[in-house]
Amino acid sequence: MQRRINVWSNIDWLTVTIYLVLVTLGWINIYAAVYNEDNQSIFDFSQRYGKQLVWIAAAIIIAFVIFVIDINFYPFFAYLVYGIMIFILILVLVFGTKVHGATSWFQIGNFRLQPAEFAKIATALALARYLSSYNVQINTLKSYVRVAAIILLPAFLILLQNDTGSALVYFMFVIVLYREGISESILLFGFFVIVLFILALVLEKLIIILLSIAIVFIIFWFLNRKFKNIGIGFGIFILSLFVIYGINELFKIALSNYLIIIVSLGVSAIAYIILAIKYKIKRVVLLLLFLTGSVLFTYSVDFVFNNFLEPHQQKRINVVLGLESDPYGVEYNVNQSKIAIGSGGIYGKGFLKGTQTKFDFVPEQSTDFIFCTIGEEWGFIGTFLIVSLFTFFLYRLVKIAERQRSSFSRMYGYGVISVLFFHITINIGMTIGLIPVIGIPLPFISYGGSSLWAFTILLFIFLRLDASRLEMLK
Repeated sequence: MQRRINVWSNIDWLTVTIYLVLVTLGWINIYAAVYNEDNQSIFDFSQRYGKQLVWIAAAIIIAFVIFVIDINFYPFFAYLVYGIMIFILILVLVFGTKVHGATSWFQIGNFRLQPAEFAKIATALALARYLSSYNVQINTLKSYVRVAAIILLPAFLILLQNDTGSALVYFMFVIVLYREGISESILLFGFFVIVLFILALVLEKLIIILLSIAIVFIIFWFLNRKFKNIGIGFGIFILSLFVIYGINELFKIALSNYLIIIVSLGVSAIAYIILAIKYKIKRVVLLLLFLTGSVLFTYSVDFVFNNFLEPHQQKRINVVLGLESDPYGVEYNVNQSKIAIGSGGIYGKGFLKGTQTKFDFVPEQSTDFIFCTIGEEWGFIGTFLIVSLFTFFLYRLVKIAERQRSSFSRMYGYGVISVLFFHITINIGMTIGLIPVIGIPLPFISYGGSSLWAFTILLFIFLRLDASRLEMLK
């Protein structure tokens, strides 16, 4: 039985206020980013800040409509909305307009709409709908497969659009899975893969293989707590290594060090599996499969890096890792952004007084690099306040998610948190040179109708669910 309550009296007005503050700050800084003396009026609708004002007004209307819609609409039609968005993502591949190398936009007159932004909402709804269904246990193979399909299908279609930044957002839905009790070993495995990918770009393959062997021995010790078993395994590997090396030298086979280690691993693995079966030593096969996978993955990184990433994406990663320098190419945006932020000092140069901003040294300054406008004109204090506001905003959303009685509302809430956390962290990180530039907006602040509307819908659906949390008990 549902309890009917007054939705408007239960809106979390503090969160709404933070939203309005962020949107207003975004509008003001878009004005500062594109300001010129020929168009001084902040209400000039031919300029970006004028258009953003229209989109802000439309976003507020959208938020109002969301609160008018019945609370049961969102879980009931979650799969339908997801299916429609998948269809639209396919359509944009065929009929979309290419912008900055990505075929991810529909051109409607002078207005462009990016479906990838709205697909995040559909994915958050579908994921919450599935995980909150009866008899769904998250730590089963069936659930893993279905959850992976829900998350990776839109990510794959967006990747085909050549919009890597938007595709990466979907991997942050792991926060939802973590909150709902996914096995920590799965998360650790994912973290290990990311670290291994980075190390494979920076270090020699031989060093990574030796590190992987050491990690496997450490894990094996934690699982079995028997030095004897570890000693036997290590002894077999060293013996195999000496034998293979001796054969290589004796018969002049000319195997490389890599091949010697890999062959030694194979021989020692077979020998140890036989001993493990005989003496019933647990988890040996699993660990050896893990080691084999690590070695194969290490050697596949170069292939993936060189064949699946665009040249400019490769350069951006290499620059961040310190493997390459390109100050007048891919580093230019970031260097100018850091100059702008650094030149702001503690208090900033003042509103509309940013020289880096005024003379257009930073490309895309009203969109992906809007944070450097804040840094230059408002200084450290301004950037600190923005980061603090976003941090409190995310903290507030976590508090709201945790007070939900409905599992659907809670899971959707963490989906909202996942998307916003990724965008905020990556956008600010790339403007100060800590993260490769992947071209994603700063929520509620960057210029753009699609992103503003998508973030607004994403947030206000959650606030609508929260306003009726006493009605939704499932």
